[in-house]
Amino acid sequence: MRVLHLTPLLFDEADGVIGGAERYSWELARYMSQRVDTTLLSFGTRTREFHEGKLRVRVIGGAWKVRGNQFNPFSVRVLPEILRADVIHCHQQHILLSSLSALAGRLAGRKVFVTDLGGGGWDVSGYVSTDAWYHGHLHISEFSRRISGHQNEPRARVILNGVDVEKFSPDPSVPKTGGLLAVGRILPHKGIDRVIEALPPDIPLDVVGRAYHPAYLELLRGLAQGKKVRFHLDFDDRLLVDTYRRARGVVLASVYKDRYGGVSSIPELLGQTLIEGMACGLPAICTRVGGMPETMVPDVTGFVVPADDSSAMRDALERVWRDPDRAAVMGAAGRVRMVETFTWPAVVQRCLDAYAAPPAESSATVK
Repeated sequence: MRVLHLTPLLFDEADGVIGGAERYSWELARYMSQRVDTTLLSFGTRTREFHEGKLRVRVIGGAWKVRGNQFNPFSVRVLPEILRADVIHCHQQHILLSSLSALAGRLAGRKVFVTDLGGGGWDVSGYVSTDAWYHGHLHISEFSRRISGHQNEPRARVILNGVDVEKFSPDPSVPKTGGLLAVGRILPHKGIDRVIEALPPDIPLDVVGRAYHPAYLELLRGLAQGKKVRFHLDFDDRLLVDTYRRARGVVLASVYKDRYGGVSSIPELLGQTLIEGMACGLPAICTRVGGMPETMVPDVTGFVVPADDSSAMRDALERVWRDPDRAAVMGAAGRVRMVETFTWPAVVQRCLDAYAAPPAESSATVK
């Protein structure tokens, strides 16, 4: 079996984006290459090809950016790769690359699958449903399947997200010198402002992530005055893992409606930083938003709180910080959950099972 993964941008700071969607397609393809012949095709500033272990990576340079959107690139140079593959796995449904690749794959007799990772751009799917163009929809959460209207669609499966449990792992030799930890892009829908507002003045908080909204970052700095909040805006994975290991808990407080009035129906399809933190043995706190609660066993691996309940957030922060013994038990339970359910080899197996399954009966339009 030869599998082609198509993703708009690489997980690459120099010629791509360091983001959850980009990490997802990179890691899934990398781990899948240990099982089957796998190519990851993406787009960048220059054409190149290289190998990461057994994974073949091809980058097409100078692609057309549909309506100027770097997250919606397209080039006819994908066609030879489509013809070379047996299975095509698109990452992001609502971009032109995925829709046209699905059509080309179908015409060439290939199996075509798609995983929606929350992004999008101008596409024919804005005018007609492209759901039936794919042999399968591989969702990273039940929430993703539900909001796509695929609850009763036989071609839709939940494959979950994955985490490298060898890299993201506890290290008893590392002292717990950090505070609570919020990791993610610094954007209003991430709800970091809610965490800082609820944070008691004596509890330290480390905020790690790239600042994509300068005004929001300045707002956060203002809210942090008089509190033990530290901002880290340029971390690589090595520093990130070390920070997880030193922390006492991880928090992700994404919201449907941010403080500027912006509304997102899909703020978190699952919550990558939650599973990274739990893989490192941390108790987790999240809001009851999107797919995040699916990562948790409430009151066992951490706490799930309402998105706009400052009192509940404060209580959860205090319970994790002020009861380190219980927090350690929760962190250990979270680690077990990650190893049992959220490893990349497990995600790969779910994908391979879907690729090998016979075509499911489905109506042309998903209800």
